[in-house]
Amino acid sequence: MQEKFIVFENDSFKVLRKAFGEYQTNCYLTLDKRTNEALIIDAGIGASDWVIETLKGAKPLAILNTHGHFDHIWSNAELTQHFVGIPLLCPLEDAFMLMQDCFELGLPISTPNILVGAQTKSDDALSPKTSDTHNLGRQNTYELGNFVVEFICYPGHTPGCSVIVVESKHQGADSSPAQNAESPKDISSLSKQRVMFSGDFIFYRSIGRSDFPYSSNAAMKASLEEFMQRQENLQILPGHGESTSVAQEKQNIPYWLTRL
Repeated sequence: MQEKFIVFENDSFKVLRKAFGEYQTNCYLTLDKRTNEALIIDAGIGASDWVIETLKGAKPLAILNTHGHFDHIWSNAELTQHFVGIPLLCPLEDAFMLMQDCFELGLPISTPNILVGAQTKSDDALSPKTSDTHNLGRQNTYELGNFVVEFICYPGHTPGCSVIVVESKHQGADSSPAQNAESPKDISSLSKQRVMFSGDFIFYRSIGRSDFPYSSNAAMKASLEEFMQRQENLQILPGHGESTSVAQEKQNIPYWLTRL
């Protein structure tokens, strides 16, 4: 039954996706083919039952949040209670959105175990922040089981808005598109060893909004300009909608830069 949810696959791991809630927020599961270890990425409103059912018999390693908006983090609390001891990783600057119901929507509160980008334990996670560029391009890498996980910060949509690049420690030689995976429109020189989860930073032919509380047009513009310098063409699995690629969105970003 997993096959219909697969959107990325190589010799080492596969990625499953299902959209939830009013905003059809994509929740992703990465599953290691050798060890059955799993990562949970952006579990939003109503995602818990699917995650728990799909991961029966698997070994969940961590919950990862690309950013702190409620439709991406709603199921954090329930899943951390179900998978006892599992760590929750969130960008430092967005942790306040997990730890308090700042949009007054009845959000179940969750507390990140790992504040991505924190330099010391004294960093004030509860203090609300506004997007700026002090953390632009910040990279933090974690080894979680057989997975290597890299957070790259592109502020603007939220203060700590990040993309997450995932790869396996045991990379195979497969460089062809997976049979059941969703292929982006531009697959020229597309890496099959690494995949990017872009949250609400970049979508297929679009970008995240920067007119929300705690957002910044200026920071978003700087982040997009920084993203344009990326050389590696990765498949992008966004927070909403269908897959795309770095190469494809680099063709679209100049248009969005004129709109900010």
